[in-house]
Amino acid sequence: MRLALEEARLAGLEGDVPVGCLVVLDGRAVGRGRNQVERLQDPTAHAEILALSAAAQALGSWRLCGAIAYVTLEPCAMCMGAFYQARVARVVYGAAEPKFGACGSRLDLTRPAGLNHTLQVVSGVLADASADLLRGFFRSVRRGARERAGGALPPPADDG
Repeated sequence: MRLALEEARLAGLEGDVPVGCLVVLDGRAVGRGRNQVERLQDPTAHAEILALSAAAQALGSWRLCGAIAYVTLEPCAMCMGAFYQARVARVVYGAAEPKFGACGSRLDLTRPAGLNHTLQVVSGVLADASADLLRGFFRSVRRGARERAGGALPPPADDG
């Protein structure tokens, strides 16, 4: 998870929401990704999708049976779908995502009926570190918006 946090940190430095993902198979990192939606102007360039793609390329197969994905933020519906498609065995995530989270925060795609594949979901791993990265990023974004508006925007409520 610490390597996923490093990917998230890099995403934030590049101007994207700081989300990182690491795919591990047999104890070896086989794919990593960081959110690049803004950088690539691609709505599918989530950390999870990029990490799965990197893992598939590294292994020469889209089937990632037995793999574990470590993600700093609760995956969205698109990313959960990709984990199922790739046959990932376990998803471990840090911070909950109340707006788009698909592991119980907004939707619950952890046990969809009718699929021929199941995966285990573990939540809250290094959640505080993940949430701190996100809070810092959005605080900086709001500060920049206020500065561009010449201070016309009210200061944000203290969100921790």
